[in-house]
Amino acid sequence: MEYRKLGDSNLEVSAITFGSWAAGGWMWGGTERNESVKAIKASYNEGVTSIDTAPIYGQGLSEEIVGEAIKGIPRDKVQILTKYGMRWDLKKGDFAFKSKNNDGQDIDVYKYSGKESIIKECENSLKRLGTDYIDLYQIHWPDVTTPIEETMEAIQDLITQGKVLYAGVCNYNENQMMEAAKTINLVSNQVPYSMVNRGIEQVVLPYSLANKKSIIAYSPLERGLLTGKINPGHVFANGDHRATNHFFTETNIIKVNAFLQEIIPLAADKGISVGQLVLRWTIDIPGITIALAGARNAEQAIQNAKAIHVKISPDQMSFINSQLDQLLID
Repeated sequence: MEYRKLGDSNLEVSAITFGSWAAGGWMWGGTERNESVKAIKASYNEGVTSIDTAPIYGQGLSEEIVGEAIKGIPRDKVQILTKYGMRWDLKKGDFAFKSKNNDGQDIDVYKYSGKESIIKECENSLKRLGTDYIDLYQIHWPDVTTPIEETMEAIQDLITQGKVLYAGVCNYNENQMMEAAKTINLVSNQVPYSMVNRGIEQVVLPYSLANKKSIIAYSPLERGLLTGKINPGHVFANGDHRATNHFFTETNIIKVNAFLQEIIPLAADKGISVGQLVLRWTIDIPGITIALAGARNAEQAIQNAKAIHVKISPDQMSFINSQLDQLLID
């Protein structure tokens, strides 16, 4: 495994980090807890020491699963990255969307990052995770109803108390990052980035590189689309958000699979899966410190971790990028 420091911090994380959104089941058509625990443990055994989670993932379930999976591992051997600022149990802040929990009950999700809410969320996360500190604490989405200064002051208080080591953000643009940096030292920004979703290359990535902020790339496999296992007509499980995601229209699935056919021979020559090639491509992009990779079982987790051993030459990167330049997603 490769380990990289987040921003200008001393926190070293695994370049392939376990993403545990799907482990929580919410918006993924459910989960199998035991399989998720096994997946995290298998990932750790392959050198993946970092795990990204959030309270909203399964309304606490993902964090509980992470806590169960890391029980018995020396705390300083694993890095917990979790989040705050999405409440399903409090109608306050910026309404985000309506959803259903894993039991099929209606819930309203709000983006809220007021100081008192953050303090409560942190305490709840620490309990679910079974730890007394969080390595990286990240605001999940910007909250337009709370001044960024207030939010970051709360995180600074938690750092002073030793409950949080470092501060990060998610889904922030460069202006929001600059505003937050007036109050606290940010080490990272977690944003969507994949071969078919490269919007951050315009401004956010250059800003982060110039200011020594790490980019944590989420959905690098575009929720499974870039594994080559999704074909036109695919039927998703009830409650799986991909059923209505624009990347998964029949037209886009056909286009992406045609692109994958061009790079599959390269993966085959290396004796790897196309998904492993995609993950390696992602963390080879300058400025991308981490690629989050989710897994529903141990085998998937092991395969994701092994992507770290893939080597892509400059000529091969150029070939992949030339194929991507021809890919136009609707």
